[in-house]
Amino acid sequence: MNSLVYNRRVSFIIVAIVYLAAVFVGWGVFAWTVSGIQSQLWRLFAADVAATIFVWLWGLVFRNVSVYDPYWSVLPPVMMTIWCFKIGTVNLAGWLLMVAIWLWGIRLTGNWAYTFKNLATEDWRYTKYRTEQKPFVFQIINFFGLNMMPTIVVFLAMIPGIYIIENQSEANMLTWIGFLFCLTAVTIQFTADTQKHRFSKTHKGEICKVGLWRHGRHPNYFGEILMWWGVWVMFISINHFTSNFWYIVGPIAMTALFLFISIPLMEGRQMQN
Repeated sequence: MNSLVYNRRVSFIIVAIVYLAAVFVGWGVFAWTVSGIQSQLWRLFAADVAATIFVWLWGLVFRNVSVYDPYWSVLPPVMMTIWCFKIGTVNLAGWLLMVAIWLWGIRLTGNWAYTFKNLATEDWRYTKYRTEQKPFVFQIINFFGLNMMPTIVVFLAMIPGIYIIENQSEANMLTWIGFLFCLTAVTIQFTADTQKHRFSKTHKGEICKVGLWRHGRHPNYFGEILMWWGVWVMFISINHFTSNFWYIVGPIAMTALFLFISIPLMEGRQMQN
C-alpha cells in the first residue's frame, strides 16, 4: 500500500473509487432516513454528513487529510443533479443554476486534479496542524474543522440553490444577474489559477504578482465567494424576500470562512516565505 500511494495514477483511481462509494453511502442514508426524518432538507444534509464521514475515514486510512479536498467541488454538482432528477421538472432558473454549479465544479475539480500529486502528498495547511498539535487534538481538528465544517458551510451555501430547483417560478432579470455573477466568478477563478500555475513554473517559491494577482492577493478566493453570492442572488430573484431570508447565512458563512481562516493562513505562510 505504501508504494501505491506514491503513484499518481493509482492514487487518482483510489480517490475516484472512494468518492463513487461516498455517493452511494450518501444515497443510502438519504433513502434510509425517509421514515425517520420527514424534512427533505434534513435528509439531504444527513446524506451529506454520511458521505463526509466516509471520506474522512479513508483519509485516516491513508493518513492524508487531502483525501477530502475534492469533496468541496465534487459533491455539490452531484447532489444538485440528483435533486433535479428527484424533482422531475426543472424550469429555466433551475437550469441556469445547474449550468453555473457544473461549470464551477468542473473548474475547481480540474484545478485540484492538475495540482494533485499522489496520496502521499498532503496540503501544507493540514501538515501544519498535524505537526503543531498533539495527535488527539489534531484528530479533533481534522474531523470537525478540516472535514465537517467545510461540508456544513458548502451545504448552507447550496440551500438557496436547492430552493431554486424546487421552485417553479420563472427566471427574471435578477435571476440572470445572479447567473452572471456565477459565470464571472468561474472566469475569475480559472484565469487566476491559470496565471498562477504559469508563474510558478518559472518563478519557484515567489509570490505571484501578474495578471489578476497584480490587482488582488487572493482573486481565486474572491471568485469562490462571488460564486455563492451569485447563487443567493438567483434565489432572491424568485423568492422576493417573502420567506426563508435566513438562507443568506450560506454566503455569509462562505465569506467568513475565507476572510477569517483561509486567507489568514495563506497570508501567514507568504510572510514566512
